[in-house]
Amino acid sequence: MFKIAIIGCGSMGITYAKAFLKNNIVTQKDILLIEKNAEAKERLKPFGNVSNVIDEKIKGFDTIILSTKPQDAKVVLLELRKFIQAHQTVISIMAGVTIKALQQELNHTSIIRAMPNTPAQLGMGITGFCAAKETKIQDILKADNLLNTTGKTVFFENEEKLDAVTALSGSGPAYFYIIVNAMIEAGKKMGIEESVSAMLVKQTMNGAFHLMNNAESSIDDLIKAVASKGGTTEAAMQKFSELNLNEAIMEGILAAEKRAKELSKI
Repeated sequence: MFKIAIIGCGSMGITYAKAFLKNNIVTQKDILLIEKNAEAKERLKPFGNVSNVIDEKIKGFDTIILSTKPQDAKVVLLELRKFIQAHQTVISIMAGVTIKALQQELNHTSIIRAMPNTPAQLGMGITGFCAAKETKIQDILKADNLLNTTGKTVFFENEEKLDAVTALSGSGPAYFYIIVNAMIEAGKKMGIEESVSAMLVKQTMNGAFHLMNNAESSIDDLIKAVASKGGTTEAAMQKFSELNLNEAIMEGILAAEKRAKELSKI
């Protein structure tokens, strides 16, 4: 049985606590939730033991999840360093904070760095993660079990790949929301009520996802199945091509990767 401490109980921190309980990874008494905002205590009580400070209690937990904001990293790591134990494994989801930085600030070697995304809140997330070379294989497998409770996981040997993961899947939900929003707005321009337009677009996206996920055809073949010669879809595709939509999306994702690399050097 795991004993898990979660430092930082915003949306992702509480997502993990809920997922661990739902999947019977831990019982409520085996979760320690550390949140500096004392007003959050009542909200967090159903999911574990609650504290607003990092202190001696954390020594009794085998896994520590860091889900604080990256800008709070210095203060949090300085406090944690006073109490961290050699046997403990640290899983960090703080964007841009490297394994090397975590090891130096904590004076600790067993570190796993992960990049989840927001669909984890529904158990439909995807998390890329990597581990310090000093981390034991059994601790990597334990981390995989924990991260899997919120969706799927992909392990990377090269930490630099997490910058691409951040750009692709970490930021990825926002890209889809932008497309959905544009489609809803197009529906409104064509005279469809916003609520109806939203229903048409969201269900179309939902259905397209499931078809893509279950079809044996390639994505190109799925596009061709909709875009008949001289038809309406082809007209839209031609306009997308004129506006370099594909290139714009790819360039945007590459810009996100560049920014992730910059943040990791701060």
